[in-house]
Amino acid sequence: MIVEGPWPRADVSLARRTLSVRHAEGAAPGLPTAVMAHGLGGSSLNWTDLQGHLRGRLDSWAVDLGGFGQSPPPRDGDVSPLGHARALADFIEHLDVGPIHLFGNSMGGAAALQLAGRRPDLVRSLTLISPALPSLFATKSNAHLPVIAVPGVGERLVPRFLEAPAEARVQGTIDVCFADPARVSPARLAESVEEVRSRDHLPYATDVFLRSLRGLLKTYVDLGPNRPWKLAERVTCPTLVIYGRKDPLVDPRSAHRVTKRFPNAHVIVLPDSGHVAQMEHPDFVAAAWERFIGD
Repeated sequence: MIVEGPWPRADVSLARRTLSVRHAEGAAPGLPTAVMAHGLGGSSLNWTDLQGHLRGRLDSWAVDLGGFGQSPPPRDGDVSPLGHARALADFIEHLDVGPIHLFGNSMGGAAALQLAGRRPDLVRSLTLISPALPSLFATKSNAHLPVIAVPGVGERLVPRFLEAPAEARVQGTIDVCFADPARVSPARLAESVEEVRSRDHLPYATDVFLRSLRGLLKTYVDLGPNRPWKLAERVTCPTLVIYGRKDPLVDPRSAHRVTKRFPNAHVIVLPDSGHVAQMEHPDFVAAAWERFIGD
């Protein structure tokens, strides 16, 4: 199912930040609440179709994390996974609906794990799609990320990338993130291009991207008690983790580690999916959620 267009966007003013969010309209009163967090360089638009598929079961909100989409950077400047987790916590407490169903893709999955592991009172279930967690497996498409993260290098390289036309940048991202780029509808492509253009004038875009990347990579070498896989051991709520077998950014072999670390997890590897299964196969992701979480 492809909905007609993106869900309406609104700005939510909180004590420590302003967040841009998209709310799937038309959900029946009384449905449980879901909050969804996108990956590095993504936005709330990454959840449009999954929100549509789950509208009969969830009252869902997709968030632009600080400095991404239409959200300005947070006032404390923290755009690490933990900083993004604090933003999600602030928004959930603002909703005042009790624990919610939490979804996260890639970097958003890393932030969602930070929240679920540290604030179990806010999370009713956890769904991670290609989560960016420390891995023993490198892939050919993520090997450049540590290079970009080097101070000074990223500041030179990212602005050069931003000189390319918006259409080329969006298509390049789709080519990497989708197993089959042809699955992107013309409407979704046009929405993504329009959003990229709307961000081109923002002076903080490169800085937020690089600081988020550096903060994420820092968790990969964290040896402390709150390192990601240790946090996973504290997540007792029902958990669903979805990988794409054709994901060039997150190796699906990490699925084995999930089963060892999360106490209450179901793991699915979609054979014909890339890095953003919620966009490429929203029907499959919704069905998996219904089976393992919703029921």
